Order: sequence, then C-alpha cells, then structure tokens
Amino acid sequence: MGHENDFFVIKAKENGVQVIGLTRGSDTRFHHSEKLDKGEVMIGQFTEHTSAVKVRGKAIIQTSHGTLDTEESGA
Repeated sequence: MGHENDFFVIKAKENGVQVIGLTRGSDTRFHHSEKLDKGEVMIGQFTEHTSAVKVRGKAIIQTSHGTLDTEESGA
C-alpha cells in the first residue's frame, strides 16, 4: 500500500507530449490521457487505480527514484 505517496512530475520540452495512465490489476489498460505543451508541468500520483504512466515525447520526469530525460540515451 505504499503507492499512495508516490508522486511524479512531468515537464514537457516540446508541444504535444502525451501522458497516458495505465490501470492496476490483472488486465492493464489505458484509463487516462493528457497532452502537455512545451513548458507545461503535470504532477501526478500513483493510486489504487493507476499502476503505471507512459510518456511520449520530449520531457523531463522526476520521481522519488530520480530524474530522467526522455531524450537521453540509455546506451
């Protein structure tokens, strides 16, 4: 039950960044979608209904586990 305090911050680095919420449970499904324009910030929280978030586009994502930039290569 530790998911109640897991916040994340997404800052769009370009127009049209998509943030898609995925459901928790045996069948993972899309349940919510937002579009952010450059400079917009979204603050979200993992809940009993949201288990994952997918980000499409150039953005900076901050969580309690660190910060990632979708443009950086993992290699």
